[in-house]
Amino acid sequence: MAAVGAARDAATATGGSAAPFALRHLHLSLRVGFAAAGAGRLRGAARLELRCVRSGSREVVLDAHPALSVLGARLLPPGGAGEREGEGEGQELRFESRPFASYGTALHLALPEEPRPGELLVVRIDYETGEGPGMSWLDSSQTAQKEKPFLYTSGFPVLNRSFFPGFHTPAMKSTYSAQLQVPEGFTAVMSATTWEKQKDNTFVFKMEHPIPSYLIALAVGDIVSAEVGPRSRVWAEPCLIEAAKKEYDGVIEEFLAVGEKLFGPYVWGRYDVLFMPPSFPFGGMENPCITFVTPCLLAGDRSLVDVIIHEISHSWFGNLVTNATWGEFWLNEGFTMYAQRRISTEVYGSAYTCLEAATGRALLRQHMDTTGEEHPLNKLRVVIEPGVNPDDTYNETPYEKGFCFVSYLAHLVGDQGKFDAFLQAYVEQFKFQSITADDALGFFLEYFPDLKQQGVESRPGLEFDRWLNTPGWPPFLPDLSPGQQLMKPADELAELWAADGLNMEEIEAVDISAWKTYQMVYFLDRILQKSPLPEGNVERLSAMYPKVSKAQNAELRLRWCQIVLRNNHEPEYSKVKAFLHSQGKQKYTLPLYRAMWGGSEAARALAMETFSATAPQLHINVRNYVKKILGLEGSD
Repeated sequence: MAAVGAARDAATATGGSAAPFALRHLHLSLRVGFAAAGAGRLRGAARLELRCVRSGSREVVLDAHPALSVLGARLLPPGGAGEREGEGEGQELRFESRPFASYGTALHLALPEEPRPGELLVVRIDYETGEGPGMSWLDSSQTAQKEKPFLYTSGFPVLNRSFFPGFHTPAMKSTYSAQLQVPEGFTAVMSATTWEKQKDNTFVFKMEHPIPSYLIALAVGDIVSAEVGPRSRVWAEPCLIEAAKKEYDGVIEEFLAVGEKLFGPYVWGRYDVLFMPPSFPFGGMENPCITFVTPCLLAGDRSLVDVIIHEISHSWFGNLVTNATWGEFWLNEGFTMYAQRRISTEVYGSAYTCLEAATGRALLRQHMDTTGEEHPLNKLRVVIEPGVNPDDTYNETPYEKGFCFVSYLAHLVGDQGKFDAFLQAYVEQFKFQSITADDALGFFLEYFPDLKQQGVESRPGLEFDRWLNTPGWPPFLPDLSPGQQLMKPADELAELWAADGLNMEEIEAVDISAWKTYQMVYFLDRILQKSPLPEGNVERLSAMYPKVSKAQNAELRLRWCQIVLRNNHEPEYSKVKAFLHSQGKQKYTLPLYRAMWGGSEAARALAMETFSATAPQLHINVRNYVKKILGLEGSD
């Protein structure tokens, strides 16, 4: 199933939505083997059921990777789509791997004759893989339990091409199934609607809905599960399962139910959560049916449970309706940020949600100050040239500027209930499809013909074209004033701490014991903005608020480490080091390395020492980004 609107995706060798073939179903049959050290191996086959959609091609071109070794390719006979077809069946195909880009290769399969439009083909590719960037093999020392190795895949945005050969573009969606044999004592989970364990420690998975390839995810490790709701369980290593159950018991269902009320049925069946090893580079990855999340969310006091709302929101925006190219990533993330904040408003109220949105806006401001507003990545429609890795375009803009654009559309409608109804209709219209911004905005104007008649898409300064194609600060900012009741005391307290002579009487009169995470984050962001503080103030602030300086909540730890570095407060450099040793989340790791490298000699030494000790436990992408920050030559 290809994209709705014509969309050129330069990041795929297949042709994207213009490919001569559409993928109907993918089946993976693989054996997982761990090595004594380093990368293990996956060995087996990928079977692709294809439909010819355009004449004129005598070859199938697939996305692959140098780490993936193709052992053979066959064209299976009609009806050879069963999941147990013999290896010798069908007709052998000539194949050739050709250079494509720094992040992958193009696999060309020569067909015996040109297929007719509408004709169905089944090709089987025998292969093995192991060391590619989409495969993370952790030795036991890199896990929480520290007893057995662990494998997980991370396909976003184009890394699954090292997991299996296929159509690695968000423009193409298909169903998939998989049969995984894993070593005894290990459990496999995948982003699938059904999961079954068979003999010989073989796990069988089926995803009955069409999804893009980046959402096909696998994890294999010493993992167990616990039920936390009528359609949810948490998965984790045995040493973390009780903490995960305690943190999330009863929480997920409330968020899902509110999401369904706002955006329509949750179609994926189960919503499970897998708590990953500490090196997992994302906060969460919204793989359908099983979100992979950082163990940083296990704060011990439920202070970060609402972070999961973002991943739940992807169940409608991103997973169900998907951007056709990575250049319009805001269609996934801008709509998801809006949906997340709608759910949060229903559950926690508008004051807290506006406060969280203010922290998001601060991140966007920080990003644009760093890059310069006119940087071409600060557009919602990014031109990703051939050869450019889509992952290198990742930043805050599609999230927060995208949120502002969706908020502007809601502002044009002027009625929350009507805009909620539009979002339900949008999901219904485009579910299981990949779309462009033109598709989304065209549907918006069709749904609200009075707005179309008013010409809202071309209002001076707020033109839809300007939103999409002009870099810079959003031309419209949603009203976050309901958050003022929480922001004002945090602003005033930050002012007191930034003063030359500290007024301890006034400071001690402010009770922060009841402040929730985002109020604390907002306060610390203000402190960071005002840093460096006058001599001695950071030391006294640290002593006054152990809730901050000794926090286990990762969002607070990040801010405190940034404050320590901005103020060159060397007595607490050990906290920066400890935080970077404890996790490898990209959003936490990169800002701290940037701060260290832009700081004093002592801070730069800390950066080199910490990276040298933690590099092996970092995800390959994060490791390469840190190398760039530190000016280290070469990348993995």
